[in-house]
Parts: sequence; structure tokens; C-alpha cells
Amino acid sequence: MLILSLATIVTLAVLLGSGVWIAFALIGTAWVALEFFSPFSPGPILASDFWGASYGWDLTALPMFIWMGEILFRSGLADNMFRGLSPWLNRLPGRLLHTNIIGSGMFAAVCGSSAATCATVGKMTLPELERRGYDSNMAIGTLASASTLGLLIPPSIVLIVYGVVTEQSISRLFMAGIGPGLMILSLFMTYLILWSLLKGKREGLTGYDEPSMSFVEKLRNTWSLVPILLLIGGIIVSIYGGLASPTEAAAVGVVLSIVIARLTGSFSMATLKDSLFAAVRTACMIAFIIAGASFLTSAMGFTQVPMELARAIGEMGLSPTLLLIMLTLLLLVMGCFLDGISLILLVTAILMPLVSAAGFDLIWFGIYLVVVVEMSQITPPVGFNLFVIQGLTGKDILTITKATLPFFLLMMLSIALMHLFPEIALYLPQAMNR
Repeated sequence: MLILSLATIVTLAVLLGSGVWIAFALIGTAWVALEFFSPFSPGPILASDFWGASYGWDLTALPMFIWMGEILFRSGLADNMFRGLSPWLNRLPGRLLHTNIIGSGMFAAVCGSSAATCATVGKMTLPELERRGYDSNMAIGTLASASTLGLLIPPSIVLIVYGVVTEQSISRLFMAGIGPGLMILSLFMTYLILWSLLKGKREGLTGYDEPSMSFVEKLRNTWSLVPILLLIGGIIVSIYGGLASPTEAAAVGVVLSIVIARLTGSFSMATLKDSLFAAVRTACMIAFIIAGASFLTSAMGFTQVPMELARAIGEMGLSPTLLLIMLTLLLLVMGCFLDGISLILLVTAILMPLVSAAGFDLIWFGIYLVVVVEMSQITPPVGFNLFVIQGLTGKDILTITKATLPFFLLMMLSIALMHLFPEIALYLPQAMNR
């Protein structure tokens, strides 16, 4: 098992370091694992996984939300978001860097996909933050980390999968995700404020000074946020009003973004064409990575490495706190090679009896599990958000990973806080029963 683990890590590191496309690096690593460490032929498994990863209905939401972001970006509505938020955030340490955190939290509430949130918000914010002189590493770190909340803030596909497998109430899981989601957003914003006070402002990394405005001018600029708020409100109403599923709501978002852009006079056929082709390129990039990660997930399953690690922890007879620490370490290692849904399915299939015997509330454990999966989204080598950021910026994985490290540690802190104060996750779902 140790030899296989080392071979997998070395192969992936060599392929990524040689400049091979990310999806091809994942495919090559899985091929090596199956060819040399299992009796199974890689070819049929590759064909099956690529087909299974490419035709799912849930994937429809991904290109549609990305297209919506491209329309917002190219029609100037993204500029409106900055124009509306800038007067109010200008006095807050970190200034417009907070738009990555706030924007990701808002979009996560209507998207449910970490990759789509990262791609959509990144298209809107990264070019504008760079133009205004903000630190690129902090812009990347806040975006990659805050966009993981698409997995936690409802609606969440990952929470739906967990609820179905463990027979827990999906509505209670959705309610349980709100408190931890807001807590993590607050931790991110607090760190950004401290970074700005201690380093960013002194070294000129928090952008150019914005001109001061009167209260009336601030309100006038805030009016430019109305189209974005209408768009988000329309998507939320379509989901929670029962008019559309989260996947169908992605199409609603595209239609509303076109209508709003048309009404504001910033839409044309050229904008439609450019946004469509850009969305196709980004969506294909993400879909190809997902397919490659699916093949690597299957390879790890056939070689039995994740299952052996899980069983080893289960046989240690640890206390609840020590069990949680060991589970976190195990899941972080497994998250380096498995996608979020596969990780949750693996844990629920093998460890749920152990978790129940340790006395963990299964609603609470579901939220904990999703937070760990969020952390794996910014953990190489299979950190989807890192790959999306790389596709948007062209920066190397090491630079992006370094930028996300402080936020990774803040997520670790959030798990400790949830363990010490379970009510953070359980208060709202328990209130539903009163």
C-alpha cells in the first residue's frame, strides 16, 4: 500500500510538473496505478468512467452557471457589483477583496457547485481586482477558498447525496449548513481584515485609494447592485418556490442574465457569441478534469488503498475526539485523490457504523464531512478549485496552493469550533422540530 501511494504521488507530481494538461495528468496517474498495481485492464475502466462522468443531468448546471457568469462579465454587470459594493467596503480593511468572499457566499446560495461558483465569481472579480491594484495571491486565495462554500450553503448536491445514503432529512441538512457556512465566511473576512491591517495596507497590496463619496452618492451607486440582486433573487425564488430544480434554475439564471443585460443596454449579439464560446471552453476544461478525476477515483477503488486506510482507523478503538482527529487526517489524505461525492460515498459505506457507535449526531457529521470535502477542493493534487483558478489565471499549482493555505487552516479551525460548539450546525435543524 505504501509503494502504491508513493508511486501515485510521484507520477502525478511528475506529470503536473512537466506541463501536461491536468486531466491527462490525472488519467496517466490512474493508468499507472491500474496497470502496475492491480489485475484490471485500464482501457475499459477509462471508457466507462469517461461516459459516466460526462452524461449526468446534474452536470448540466455547470456550463449554464458558467455561461451566466460570462454574460455578467462581458455585459458590464460585474462592474456594477464593484461599483455598488466599493463605497461601503472602501473603509473596511481589505476593501474590495471582500467581494470575492461575499460574492462567493451569495452565488453559493443559488449554485450548489464549488467549481461553478469559483469559475463564475472568478470571471467577474479577478480581472477587476488586478486592474485596481490588489494583491493577486490574496485575490486567488479568497476566491478559491470562499467558493468551496458552494458545497455547504444550500442547495448542495453533496448534502443531497449524503442525506440519501444515510437516510437523513435533506431539509434539515440544508438548514444545518447555514450556520457553519456563515461562520466560515466570517472567519475568512476576519483574517482578511487582520492581514490588511498588519501587512496589506502597509505594503500597498489593498488596491488604489477610492474617492470619498457622500451618503447620497453611495446610495446612488448601490442602485447598480439591483440587477445582480434581482438575478440572485430570481434563482432563489425559482428553487425554493418549487418552480425549478437547482439544475433547471441554472437555465433560469442564464435567461435572467440575458434579460437584465438587455434591459440595461449592455447586451449585443457579439456579447452573446463571445460569452457562449468562453463558457464552452471553461466548461469543457472543468468537465475534462472531472472525467479524469473520476478515472483516478476508480483506480484508487480498484487498488483498495482508501478502504484499507479507513479500516485501519476503525480498528484502533479511539475516543470520539481522537477519532475525529484521525478521521480528519484520513479524509484529507483521501481527498487528495478522490472527488467529494466519491469520498462521501466511501465514508458512509465503511465508517458510518463506527461514527454512530461513537455518538456523533449524523446531521452534524454530515456537515463536518462536507467541510472536510471543501478543504479537499483546495488540496492538491485533485483540488478542483485549484485547477479552475489555474485555468482562469495561468498560474502554477504551487503558487495557488500557497495562496489558499491560510484559508485551509481557517477551515481546520471551523471544524474545531463545530466540535466544541455543535449548536453551530444543529441549532437551526433542531428549531425545525419545535
